[in-house]
Amino acid sequence: MPEADNSPVIRTDIPHSARIWNYWMGGNDYYEIDRIAGDAGIEIDPEIVTMAGQSRQFLIRAVRYLAGEAGLRQFLDIGTGLPTMQNTHEVAQAIAPETKVVYVDHDPMVLVQSRALLTNTSREGVTTYIEADYNDPELIVADAQNVLNFDRPTGVMFMGVLGHAASYADLLRVVRTIMAAVPSGSYLAMWDGTDDSADYVKLCQNYSDTGGAPYTPRSKDEIRGVFDELELVAPGFVSLTQWRNDSDEKALTRPISAYCGVARKP
Repeated sequence: MPEADNSPVIRTDIPHSARIWNYWMGGNDYYEIDRIAGDAGIEIDPEIVTMAGQSRQFLIRAVRYLAGEAGLRQFLDIGTGLPTMQNTHEVAQAIAPETKVVYVDHDPMVLVQSRALLTNTSREGVTTYIEADYNDPELIVADAQNVLNFDRPTGVMFMGVLGHAASYADLLRVVRTIMAAVPSGSYLAMWDGTDDSADYVKLCQNYSDTGGAPYTPRSKDEIRGVFDELELVAPGFVSLTQWRNDSDEKALTRPISAYCGVARKP
């Protein structure tokens, strides 16, 4: 009897948030249904393309800071999304080849792509992924400890994923459980879209109405609250476009409805 095929089923007839985001970022890993949904989203909120592009620029700058100035050599990137250009391990290992990076996601589409694309860029480093839902932070910690040394400072990353939390209390529970597991000197890097854009709120609601995983924009004060009890590094809690981008004369500097920060655990 042939073995059962337990590989994940990839639906190409239903829009998928990770693939739509990849389309908005200018990637190539999407299907026609995702392009259609992505274009519909752009009609509602043209700024979403800017948000997608700026989110990757923030990731690059944050990881460069953490691997460079802060000297971190291990990262836990939770809610990875589809691999695109200049992923966390590529940026970090370019600075410190020995860096270890653990990606976390539970989406079948993401996991298939991760197996193919999330590979080491150096002999000394480690790049791997674990299949887990961020709503189960205890499982993430347990699995990540098989690769990372939680006695050493770690960069914890939540890049535009915390809106999937069922409630604000759940959001805080997830982040604080992870941060409680890492030692002093670790860092949290995160961003999320905020509810001060009516177009963005409408876009998220329309996507939820299609049957997609609900995404809840929250207020700037709520997103800022994620960093409570941590020490924000300069320039503090700011729009995606305003976090350490002054080295690029062509960088977008006007604020958009997505806010971010990088903070140290004392």
